[in-house]
Order: sequence, then structure tokens, then C-alpha cells
Amino acid sequence: MEGLFITAIDLIGTFVFAISGIRLASGKNIDWFGAYIIGLVTAIGGGTTRDLLLGVTPFWMLNGTYFLTTGVALLAALLFKDKIFRLGSTLFLFDAIGLGLFTVVGISKSLEAQLPFWVAIVMGTITGSVGGLIRDVLLNEVPLLLRRNIYALACVAGGLIYFLCTQINLPTSVTELLAASVVILVRIVAEKFNIHLPVLNPVNQDEEKITK
Repeated sequence: MEGLFITAIDLIGTFVFAISGIRLASGKNIDWFGAYIIGLVTAIGGGTTRDLLLGVTPFWMLNGTYFLTTGVALLAALLFKDKIFRLGSTLFLFDAIGLGLFTVVGISKSLEAQLPFWVAIVMGTITGSVGGLIRDVLLNEVPLLLRRNIYALACVAGGLIYFLCTQINLPTSVTELLAASVVILVRIVAEKFNIHLPVLNPVNQDEEKITK
């Protein structure tokens, strides 16, 4: 039952992350196939990186459902583009949901591999954020991961909640839902109230001359 639950989360995460990639690609003069590729790498990029680090066969090589799910996302985007693309907050919302769901998938699969919990949190962060990083690089955008937005830290917060839930022996499904919800909530609240880490200011030119 738990395996089916994490699979469902994985596929939903694939769909929403693919939508976020396709949504961003829509303003870049990219054709349908190009949009599909952007959606696909957004959806599988983080998980692929995680699996390579774990030394296992990347998940999409064992199950073609992820390619089909991305295709469904593209079809949905084409059929309902007026509703999906018109909303300025669509990309952010789908990205936040995908971030939360994929963080949980990464943590769960790492724990199944019997890795320490701190490694599982790192893997959850990679699973949630690297796909968006690849998407942004391909579309010549400054990656969200490198901006002042609370992004990877939201994954870490969700990972810590996951850890706390395991310590009090909550059911796995409840733990995963709570952890994903925290990631999404942190992301939304940080964006709404403009909460962010301090920006690294450029070096003062006069100081730069002195160092030279």
C-alpha cells in the first residue's frame, strides 16, 4: 500500500513539474517537441541525478510511465493553455507542488536504500530542485535554486519534518503528506511575504582596486 502511495506521489509530481516546464517554455518560441523535452527534463532531472548518486538504474529506464505522464501534461497544456498559461502564478504553484512531492519521493527512496537521514534530506533536495535547475539553464533563465527565493531550504524544512514524524512513529503516508505540505507551504509563504536570505552584494570597486 505504501509503495502505491509513493508511486502516486511520484507520478503526480511528474505531471505538475512537467506542466511547470512546459509553462515556462511557452514564452520561449519553442515548438511542441521542444516543450515536451523541457517538461520531461524538469520532471526527471532531479530523480535521475539522485539515482546516479545512489548508484542505481535511473527510475525512468525501468518504467516508461514518466514519458507518458509528460505527454499527458503537454496535451493538457495545449488543450487548456488559455486557462493554464494566462495565470501568472501557475508556474510558481505547479513548481511548488512538484518541489514538495519530489522531495518526499527522494527522501523515501534514500531511506529504502538504508542511507543516513541527513543523506536522505540531501537526496530529497536534489530530487526536488535539480529538475527545475536544468529547466532554467536550458531556457537561459537564472535558476530559481540560485536566486534569493526560498527554494532548496524549503526542501530541507520538509526533510526535517519528515525526520520528526518518523521519530514519533507516525504512519508513513501521513509523514509523507506532512513533509510535502511543509515544503509547499514554506515555498508559498516565503513568496507571498517576500521572505528570503540576504543577497550577496557585489564587491566594492574601491576595495577591489586595493586587493589588486
